[in-house]
Amino acid sequence: MSSSKMRQAAPGTSMTDPVRYPASTSPPVRTKRAFVLILLTLLVPGSAQVVAGSRKLGRAALRVTLGVWAALAAAVLLLLFNRTLLINIITNPFASLVIVILLAALAAAWALLFINTLRLIRPLLLAPRARPAVGIALVLAMVLGSGSLGYAAYLLNVGRNAIGSIFSSGPTIDPVEGRYNFLMMGGDAGEDRTGRRPDSLSVLSVDAKSGQTAIISVPRNLQNAQFSEDSPMRAIYPDGYDCGDECLINAINTEVTNEYADLYPGVADPGAQATLEAVSGTLGITVQAYVLVDMDGFSRLIDAMGGIRIKAGGWVPMSGYFDDFTQTHGMPLGWIPAGEQTLDGNQALWYGRSREYVDDYSRIQRQQCVQQAMLKQLDPATLLAKFEDIADAGTKVVDSNISSSQLGSFVDLAMKAKGQDIKRLTIGPPDFDASFSTVPDFDEIHDRVDQLLASASSAQAAGLQDDAMVEAVAAPGHVQAAAARTAGSLPLADAVRSQQSPAPSDFTPVTTTPDGELITEEMLTQLKLEGNEQAIAGLVATNGQCAPL
Repeated sequence: MSSSKMRQAAPGTSMTDPVRYPASTSPPVRTKRAFVLILLTLLVPGSAQVVAGSRKLGRAALRVTLGVWAALAAAVLLLLFNRTLLINIITNPFASLVIVILLAALAAAWALLFINTLRLIRPLLLAPRARPAVGIALVLAMVLGSGSLGYAAYLLNVGRNAIGSIFSSGPTIDPVEGRYNFLMMGGDAGEDRTGRRPDSLSVLSVDAKSGQTAIISVPRNLQNAQFSEDSPMRAIYPDGYDCGDECLINAINTEVTNEYADLYPGVADPGAQATLEAVSGTLGITVQAYVLVDMDGFSRLIDAMGGIRIKAGGWVPMSGYFDDFTQTHGMPLGWIPAGEQTLDGNQALWYGRSREYVDDYSRIQRQQCVQQAMLKQLDPATLLAKFEDIADAGTKVVDSNISSSQLGSFVDLAMKAKGQDIKRLTIGPPDFDASFSTVPDFDEIHDRVDQLLASASSAQAAGLQDDAMVEAVAAPGHVQAAAARTAGSLPLADAVRSQQSPAPSDFTPVTTTPDGELITEEMLTQLKLEGNEQAIAGLVATNGQCAPL
């Protein structure tokens, strides 16, 4: 029966209904009615129109509301039982565009419902003192409801654009021997360089089921790097990259970009791909994908995260200048103290870049620590709170051949990895001799890498804690071998644990001189002015020690 017929049938009842006909009631009731209608529009869009306005409009809005609730329920179920599929839907270029459009349309429609609710409230019937409160309540409810949907659409579009800028649309990759291996390269694109010569190379090896992660660092000055068997560069350098002292592994990117790009038809970045193949052959594993990060983007990403927290083992100079003629270092721009620190982007950049007074391997240890801190501290709360800044900084990632269609799987793995210790291996000190990178033994490298990757799966299969798998003191690299040998034996694991050296985080930062005097920036600067670089080197010798907090 239509509303007009109802009014004809029961005029006394319908015309005195205070919700639909506010003129028939007192001012206090009208004020209460206004707040109720605003609350209804916020919590159940369309319900205010059903009870006080156009029932046709209200029912249509209620159908949409129920549909949205059903979609949210489905999303929650996917989050609980198939998180990978949910993330893949959100990161899919077409699906995410559809979601953005739907969210924007819903936000606009919800705003129109609030405007219609204002008409139903009939502000002129309200007491003058009640009108401002009702108006403010309606605006706040509109911002909370419609505004939130609009902002969600905006953030999703920001993320969609960032994903399109960073990741490729190429084919997906499969795990090899149960692991995904990603080459992370960091470098600067200076005006005097063709492409980016990576100053840091590390492989993140992630177990495809558990998310357990290992970082393998390759020194940039590694010589005679071996190309993988399927690499086009193997025909040019069948015995390894052995063209002399200048043939360091980080020079491959530039050489291939300048001279051998034609060997990689259809490849977006031949230099990066050739470097990936060299790292694969050198480590004896299949590295499936790479990410090349510009250092400026790295710095901005850490700033967007709000900084990273570390425990530094020694003071680090913020300078990379070295005068070959006088064999002296330049005056640092500043110092990063020993102890617990929160580093901003610029400090973290210098912390991972500086190699003054120490060797490249101390720098590699600090780079590993920074990577671990970023993985540990980029939690969902930080990501949501600073999503726009993080996404914008993420577009500074120069290149990656990771397919955007696999982001769901990889994000899911990253979430599984949270809270797990990250295993580390450096092709240099402390796991190999300092001269090893000049004349590397690749069979030994392959054995150490195999032991590292086997150790985690062996201990997990036995249900052991991560600290049962690490770092005994017999010889560099024996850690992973010892863990692999446990093979699930709890008594043997206890024996290995009893021989362990302290975990990487169990060091004491060097904050005083051997005489007990507190080390300060003023002291280090004065020693520099006096030319006493030997004393500085002694005081900062432990700055390769680092642990994420």
